[in-house]
Amino acid sequence: MNLPPKPARDAAATQRRILEAALTEFSAHGHGGARIDRIAGAAGVSKPMIYNYFGDKEELYKAALRESYVQIRQGERQIDTDHMAPEEAIRELVRFTMEHFVSKPWFTSMLNTENMRGGVAVREMDHLSEIQSPLIETIGSILDRGVAEGSFRPGIDPTELYITIASLCFFPVSNKHTLRVVFKVPIDEDWLTRRAEEAGEMIIRYLRAAPNGGGS
Repeated sequence: MNLPPKPARDAAATQRRILEAALTEFSAHGHGGARIDRIAGAAGVSKPMIYNYFGDKEELYKAALRESYVQIRQGERQIDTDHMAPEEAIRELVRFTMEHFVSKPWFTSMLNTENMRGGVAVREMDHLSEIQSPLIETIGSILDRGVAEGSFRPGIDPTELYITIASLCFFPVSNKHTLRVVFKVPIDEDWLTRRAEEAGEMIIRYLRAAPNGGGS
């Protein structure tokens, strides 16, 4: 009797499952506490298969860190702010940033881990353009439009503004457990949504041109 042919192994899908399991494992346990056997179990693969695809634990960590960056960059590239007024465009970028940090919790965890390690893995990454934010160019364009129409003051650096936006969204997400205990802040989805709106307002007030039309 002829047996049906075995389905070809989907290498890309397998690697995707491994990366997703690795993101969960490294974000939950850090670099030192993460275990390859738990990643293999969660991904439904053998440990040798992980080593075959990614090499050792350090290389898998690097791949997971890169993936956490790639995910946010993919989302950023889908934001369409060209049809928005400059102020609304900035508010949309703030909302997206907060929503991504909340919906992809491993991103903040992976960044915390990598900074605790001194940034050794990110410094060794090739093709850094893949993990650099396309929002820098987008923000620059929004700022230029705002200055041209008189709603924003000139002289704002897009990179520094991006860092400010990310900071306002990052801190309450990455520190939600301690903030809940120390300050009794009810950090939940509604609170974070409101926080994103308030952060957007802070940014807009910082960017607005002086009432007399001056630049500061």
